[in-house]
Amino acid sequence: MSREHLRILILVMTYPHPSARHKEIVCTAGITESGEWIRLYPLDYRYRPKAQRFHKYQWIEIEVESRGAGNDQRPESRNPNFETLRTHGPPIGPENRWRIRRELIDALPHRTVDQFKELYEANKTSLGVVRPARVLDIEVRPANPEWKPEWQNLFDQLNLFGPPAKPLRKLPFTFHYVFECEDSKKPHTAMIEDWELGVLFLKESARLGSDDLAAASVKKKYLDQMCSPTRDTRFFMGTKFPYNTWLVLGVFWPPHVRPSATQSELF
Repeated sequence: MSREHLRILILVMTYPHPSARHKEIVCTAGITESGEWIRLYPLDYRYRPKAQRFHKYQWIEIEVESRGAGNDQRPESRNPNFETLRTHGPPIGPENRWRIRRELIDALPHRTVDQFKELYEANKTSLGVVRPARVLDIEVRPANPEWKPEWQNLFDQLNLFGPPAKPLRKLPFTFHYVFECEDSKKPHTAMIEDWELGVLFLKESARLGSDDLAAASVKKKYLDQMCSPTRDTRFFMGTKFPYNTWLVLGVFWPPHVRPSATQSELF
């Protein structure tokens, strides 16, 4: 297995998931300075030292190792060596109508879901940017509010024999974008795995005292605001291992820049 030291701009982090081997795992991905997608997996983000808890749109440096002969043969996947992780500067903010973020994301290839599915079959490409032609809806589906027994047992074991397990609530709903691409023969439906969605749900549930109202608030944010006609919405999408099932891992939603915008409007 080969090792390399990379500078990566973090773009996506999924909601934590219990893991018997790593306590919990967060699927994390970003792009290198040359625009290459990299997946850092596994990552027990909430259990890392504070200095290693990077944020979205923040540059990091880290040594990674290729997957070699492991099960995950997706070309973007790397094993991270977190002892080498260093952050570089604060996260890139949304100032000036998301100018710097937009420059970085606009430079990446944008494809449709069907094109990505074809690429996956050809060479296992499993991360990329989709600009939906139309976002039709968000489906909110009830889910089991409890972790399955083996994962609940894991939390109990951690509390007995290891460092205290950090509270991790299972979301009682799943959220799915329904959207079309320019080449869609029928709408696509993709589950949203964005950690920010989970955080928003938990905050709204605590504020409103109702999971149903929290789910409605999440839908309003992720559909009405982030996919409004005033936004140039893109989805950061990736596959669910080991299948060619594409998920929305994060949303990029800068304001539209009108072709006739003046310099003062842009900056």
